Parts: sequence; C-alpha cells; structure tokens
Amino acid sequence: MKTFLYAFFIYAYTTMYAQTDTKIYDIIDAVSANRIETNITKLANFGTRHTLSDTISNTRGIGAARRWIKSEFEAIANNCNSCLDVFYQKNFVKKGTNNRITKDVWVVNIVAVQKGTKYPNRYIIMSGDIDSRISDANNFTDDAPGANDNASGMAGTMEAARVLSKYSFENSIVYVGLSGEEQGLFGGKGLADYAKEKGWDVIGIFNNDMIGNIKGVDGIISNTDFRIFSEPTPPTETEKQRTMRRFYGGEVDGISRQLARYVHTNVKTYMPEMNPMMIYRLDRFGRGGHHRPFNDVGFAGIRIMEAHENYTQQHQDIRTENGIEYGDVLKHVNFNYAAKLTAVNAINLAAIAWAPPAPKKVAIGGIVEASAKLKWTKVEGAEGYKIYWRDTTSPTWDHSRYVGDVDSFTLDGVVIDNFFFGIAAVGENGHESVVVFPNDIIKD
Repeated sequence: MKTFLYAFFIYAYTTMYAQTDTKIYDIIDAVSANRIETNITKLANFGTRHTLSDTISNTRGIGAARRWIKSEFEAIANNCNSCLDVFYQKNFVKKGTNNRITKDVWVVNIVAVQKGTKYPNRYIIMSGDIDSRISDANNFTDDAPGANDNASGMAGTMEAARVLSKYSFENSIVYVGLSGEEQGLFGGKGLADYAKEKGWDVIGIFNNDMIGNIKGVDGIISNTDFRIFSEPTPPTETEKQRTMRRFYGGEVDGISRQLARYVHTNVKTYMPEMNPMMIYRLDRFGRGGHHRPFNDVGFAGIRIMEAHENYTQQHQDIRTENGIEYGDVLKHVNFNYAAKLTAVNAINLAAIAWAPPAPKKVAIGGIVEASAKLKWTKVEGAEGYKIYWRDTTSPTWDHSRYVGDVDSFTLDGVVIDNFFFGIAAVGENGHESVVVFPNDIIKD
C-alpha cells in the first residue's frame, strides 16, 4: 500500500509540474500551412482591402473581405458547437480626422470570442490586420493585394481559431481582424476602447503584422528567426510607480515586456528550432502597429512578426524597376514560415488560457540582508507559485523555484541587490501565469 501511494504521489507531482504539456505539441502539429496558404490567397484576391475601398462588392474591397472573414469564423463556430461568439465591432471615423481619412468611413473589426469556462471575463487576444495599401496611402481603388502585409497575420489568426476551437480553456480567447491600421490604427483603438467599456480584464494582445517573409532586403534568409516587440513600461503608469522604478528598478519590466518574456520562454520550451528575438522597443523604429492602442489604455500588448523584412514588398505599387519586383504579392510569402509563427501564437494563447490569473500584488523586501523576501496575494485556481529571478542585465528569467501553495517565501543566500525578481501562479495542469514584477515593498 505504501509503495502504491508513493508511486501515485510521484505520478501526480510529475503530471502537475511537468516541464511540458503534450497538448501543446498537438496544437503545433495541427497548424496547417496549406490552410494558411488558401486563406492568404483568398484575401489577396479581393484586389484591395484598403480601409476606404469598396464595401458593396462581393468580390472586391474591404467589405467583401470582412464578410468572408466573418463567415469563416462562423464556420469554425459551427464545427465546435457554437464555441465562438462572432460579431462586428465598429466605429465611425469622420473625414479629416487625419490626412489619411479622406472620406467618412466605418472602421469595422471582426471579433470571435471563445469564452473561458472559469474566468470568462479574462481575455487573451490574437489579432491580424484586414486592410492593405500601396505606395499612396490614400489610393483606395488600385490593386493592393497585401499578401504579407497583412493577409499573413489575418490568415494566422483564423487558423489559430480553427485549431484552438477544438479545446476548452479556463480563460477567454479573442481572435480578431482589425481594420484601419494603415490609416492610423483606428481598429485597434476601437477594440481597446470597447474592451474598456465592457470591463474586459485583458491579459494581453498578440498583434501579428507580417508573419510570412523570410528573405530580408539585406539578403538574409531565415525561416526560424522572428521578432517580439514590446515597450518597457506602460504609458499609463503613475508618478508613484515612476518614483518606485527609480529606487527599486523595473525600467524593462512592464506588463508588455513580461508578456514578451512569456512568449520567449514558451517558444524555447516547445519550439526550440525557432529563434525568438526580443526587441526592446514598442515597434520598429518610428513606426507603429495595432498593439499600441491597447498599450495606450494600459493593457499589455506585443507585436509578433518576421525578423527580416523586405521593404520592396511593403506599401509598394506593383511594378518592376531595374530588375527589382515591387509589390506585396503572393509569390513572396512563405506559407510554412507563416504556419510556424501561427503556432507560436497558438501555443501561447493556449498556455495563458489554461493558466490561473497572475497575482495582483507582489511585494519584495530584504534590504541589507543576505536573502530576498517575497510576499504576494493568492489567486483563485492556483495550485502553487513560482519565484523567478535573473541578473539585472539579463533579458530573460533565468532562475526559478517552485515554492508551493504559500503566499510568501524567503530565498536564502540570494542578495536582493544583485537580481530582479517576479512571481507566477501555477495551475494544477502546470501552466503558469505571466510573471508579475514586484509592485510593493515589504516594510520590515
């Protein structure tokens, strides 16, 4: 009997806190490059998806494209017993709002919500952009196939929805096609404001903008490199929080940066053939993406995209000059690579959606001591907690210790001055929340 109980407890422990979950590998294997190719081709064949383009035609323009995307989400919902709630979310933008809005327009997003079973008001979001453009940002009539920018991200979002609809999650997942990106990030702003208005508890957004190109304008070719852009600290932080950073650290430990580290860690664990490059910047130099409106209102958000861009294929009229082919057309998209980055998104959506909430309050202490003390608020659904720490110059959480179902712990022999620390909640399935950087001080 003792032998049986011992074996049972060993099995239970290794099952709960195993390093990997085989369902994650199943998700990776289920992502189809062929389906992504089909969907990118369909989107490119609408001719143009410019935000100001035709909304009446059934074969051309953004109206036809968004109706087709909605119908595809609805087909996925029909195959999973209505597990997706599919709807339009739209905002009216008046002519002259900026110099790229040359007429009144409805900016329409297509939203598909897979409700969580335990925390239905907690949302992790994956987005792709519907719209496209050519050299003239205001040309909404000529062909702008936008095969990579951003039919690739939109097709990836649709494929992630198809794959993950086969599973049930504790937290809600949102798959969304955002409009108006090229005209001023209007779709992201509309959905971020909608989430605020509805009281959504947004864990974060994975903005996918260009996930299909492997050959850079600099000649580098790689089907394994990709970038994760994240801002260091939220623009909504308070003066008190800024003051705390000055004395206690955290200049690169905002909520978006923690989301980026989460993705990095999961990819290294489950897709070691991929090379996630964490870029310490909101977006590419001086440019913007649809995660920014979420950051602007205080939500975590990152951009996932190819590492090696080819600017001859972005925002370009379709033409050939001096032997160079310009234009964002299908022949330049690598569908297998787009499938890999779709899998990157899918496994992280799943891991977060299966995880308990992160602790709201994490306090740290241990000044002038040979130990670091941490205390945190417990959360519903956590079987235990894991302390993470790293060198202050390291981009990733390099050390960890699972400490069980407690609300405080002292790391003896770990000097607080030499490391940064964080806490993650661990569920009974072994999946973890995003790490929370200390936001309070233990007053000894």
